[in-house]
Amino acid sequence: MKKLILIFLTIFCTAMVNAQQKSSDQIRSLKIAHISSVLNLTADEAEKFWPLYNAYDKQLAALRSSAIIKYLKTTDSSEIETISEKDATEKLQSLVDFEEEYFTLRKNFIINSKKILSNKKILLLKKAEEDFNRKLLKQYKSNK
Repeated sequence: MKKLILIFLTIFCTAMVNAQQKSSDQIRSLKIAHISSVLNLTADEAEKFWPLYNAYDKQLAALRSSAIIKYLKTTDSSEIETISEKDATEKLQSLVDFEEEYFTLRKNFIINSKKILSNKKILLLKKAEEDFNRKLLKQYKSNK
């Protein structure tokens, strides 16, 4: 009986991970389509821009899944109130390091994008990302 439950649980977890991956891929595809339509890139710009953007997006995703971000998302306020000052200092330093790395990544992306796109298109990119995130959040709220 335990083996049957274990097998069922394994299949269920695998199905959930696959569904989340598929959903993530769909969102990414929609985001790329939205950005493409807003930027109206030339073939030369697109050839140079998308590898840069994809690498940047992957690095951002990795940063957003860092230990400090997971800690802040999963920890209750009451738990934070009970940690020692030493632990709080370490967590805060991790947060400062995260913020610096996040800022540096975004800044370097803009600097590298300037070699490919006009300043106007970079501003349009940032606006397109914000608009897409806002639409995604709005859709998520309406589906709840």
